[in-house]
Amino acid sequence: MTKKCAIIGAGITGLSAAYYLKKEDTSFDIDVLEANGVAGGKIKTYQKDGYTIELGPESYLGRKKIMTELAEAIGLKDDIVVNNTGKSYIYAKNKLYPIPGGSILGIPTEMKPFISTRLISPFGKLRAGLDYVIKPISMTPDVSVGAFFRRRLGNETLENLIEPLLSGIYGSDIDKLSLKSTFPDFKATEEKHGGLIKGMRANKKATPKRKGPAQGQFRQFKNGLMSFINALVKDLESKQVNMKYNHKVEAIEKLQNGYNVTVNGEKVFYDKVIITVPHTIFRDWFDDAPLNYFDYMETTSVATVVMAFDDSQVDNKENGTGFVIAKNSDTIITACTWTDKKWSHTTPPGKTLLRAYVGRPGSDVVKNNDDAAIVKLARRDLDKMMEIKGEPEFAIVTKLFNSMPQYEVGHIDRIRSIQHYIKTQYPGLVITGASFEAVGLPDCVSQGQRAALHLAHE
Repeated sequence: MTKKCAIIGAGITGLSAAYYLKKEDTSFDIDVLEANGVAGGKIKTYQKDGYTIELGPESYLGRKKIMTELAEAIGLKDDIVVNNTGKSYIYAKNKLYPIPGGSILGIPTEMKPFISTRLISPFGKLRAGLDYVIKPISMTPDVSVGAFFRRRLGNETLENLIEPLLSGIYGSDIDKLSLKSTFPDFKATEEKHGGLIKGMRANKKATPKRKGPAQGQFRQFKNGLMSFINALVKDLESKQVNMKYNHKVEAIEKLQNGYNVTVNGEKVFYDKVIITVPHTIFRDWFDDAPLNYFDYMETTSVATVVMAFDDSQVDNKENGTGFVIAKNSDTIITACTWTDKKWSHTTPPGKTLLRAYVGRPGSDVVKNNDDAAIVKLARRDLDKMMEIKGEPEFAIVTKLFNSMPQYEVGHIDRIRSIQHYIKTQYPGLVITGASFEAVGLPDCVSQGQRAALHLAHE
């Protein structure tokens, strides 16, 4: 018997859900409903004159293998690109400093590089060393990432080394960011080994060493992330999944045996529904009190600024892939990728491509400035870190308003409660995506897969 399923949102989570649902049960008749005229969500790739430029997410983490496995399954095995390796830097105290060797997300696992770095003062290093004697304490049910690391390693190591790396992943205030929702393994490691540095060193020692030359940890595609989206859509269409663009969902009505989904003013019946759009959109479709959390869940607006130059315009002798910026620096940018050095396939010979990131929690710089002003502000900051002559050959600003959900303390427990409520009160309906558990591309693929398997076996 054919079952009709609506998947709302044609971003990476929605497309992944469609793929795994069709794979698990071919009897499903699937409509992917997308309000815009193109699939991909935040993923957008710009190609012109030998450039391949990401305007949304830049890449994905290779150790989370589900996205690579999916790419291979849809015929992109030979298109996968690994990033070039090189030093990464932190801009703090008005200077670029190499991230100390052996650091894992800022946590030192090799003593010599940490002791020799000038990024942390001698007092700051001594304070971090107290991690060896500070006993683990209960931090249940949840605590901020900032509170955890301040206690273990001290303010200076947190603010100059760890915060720039961790907060950039989630675009969050580290003193509000939930440890349980984002990095629970750090707490587990601390408790198992009696200290964080000791535990991270033990974990590293237990990890089998890779043979051969060092390999980058990020993955991309020869023709950009959009080529992955296009291949996934093509695969879905070959399996009779209906891609319905410019189909805006306006309401969802629960029935005894399924759901009426109002699309462009018309009600359509579905047996099952998977919602993958942000909470800022789906919240309007429900008036249930248990979902009130999404009424006040914070978001951050961010932007990327891509600038292309001739090599002769940029004096950058660092053999690195880019830098992140300590929050106590006077900049509007939070990080910069030396894209031509990190990804050889992105840039024609003789050109330099810089990609700066703008937007901090609580800042309105993205909302209050037009594209030209943001380019000017970003360029002002980049001039502090490297010597750049003249104007860029072109610049592209991409604004993502309210795009980064903030996983504040207590987030995952509230999400678990909401998921339980939906499961019991809305059988045959799943809500998932970046507002719930994780923001990385492979994490979104995983969430789509879990949603599909849940509905297939419900």
